[in-house]
Amino acid sequence: MTTPTPVTTPFDSETTALEVVRDLDLTGRRAVVTGGASGIGVETARALASAGADVTLAVRNTEAGQRAAAELTGATGNDRILVAPLDLDDLASVAAFVRNWDGPLHMLVNNAGIMASPEMRTEQGWEMQFATNHLGHFALATGLRPALAAAGGARIVSVSSAAHLRSPVEFSDIHFRQRPYDPWLAYGQSKTANVLFAVEATRRWADDGIWTNALMPGAIRTNLQRYITEEELARMRAQSGGGAASFKTPEQGAATSVLVATSPLLDGVGGRYFEDCQEAGPNQPGTRTGWAPYARDPEAAEQLWTVSEEHLKG
Repeated sequence: MTTPTPVTTPFDSETTALEVVRDLDLTGRRAVVTGGASGIGVETARALASAGADVTLAVRNTEAGQRAAAELTGATGNDRILVAPLDLDDLASVAAFVRNWDGPLHMLVNNAGIMASPEMRTEQGWEMQFATNHLGHFALATGLRPALAAAGGARIVSVSSAAHLRSPVEFSDIHFRQRPYDPWLAYGQSKTANVLFAVEATRRWADDGIWTNALMPGAIRTNLQRYITEEELARMRAQSGGGAASFKTPEQGAATSVLVATSPLLDGVGGRYFEDCQEAGPNQPGTRTGWAPYARDPEAAEQLWTVSEEHLKG
């Protein structure tokens, strides 16, 4: 089997989301951005709206969502920015969002998430990071599949992280029922799940014209790090060999998400992993870039899909 040619683009780590869409017209295209009220989510929504897309901010806090929508409309002149409630760790909330959606969906940006949280569990007893970062988005995407298929050439954006290099999905104990809870291992396996989802969703849904890719947005100081101390952030920067300059702005952090959602260069491309607006290669030992082989393993991707479906059946 031949290896597909990597996707290359004219953009880089300093590109902003608005620069990615500068020459694109997304009028008539509809997008959902989870966690779209803050951080890279709101900057993703800003870029999509600026290019003319209809954008729904799918958020837990609808008041914050309405404030963000008003600011985005004022900034872009696009009044087709809507807000809808979505709590990814509550399957009833996900089901309600899916039930209320009507018509085609061209772009689903699975952006919301939690990072390195204290041990928390859903009402089903699921570890919260895996439940929110993967299972909630899995339920959302599978529920919206008919809407995505109706769009023709739809894109799903699966926001992962270099933290996926910390851990594969530990199928024998996903929810830390036997092993001691570790917030970073829990986060890492949830981010690996985001990449595996892109692999398997592409395999299953490409014939429906649905293309899914994963990405690493970069290091950005946002509310995502609310459980991480400044001391730990400093240690992480030191380990990566960077200082404050190694952090991207939210506008730069959203660029790769927007690229994956919109770029004509990715037409018919799925199951891949992007960093700094370029397709990334496999991780090299001693680095924090690229994808781990276990995150693109087709057998693990299929297993995760099966396990995820079993979770949703209850």
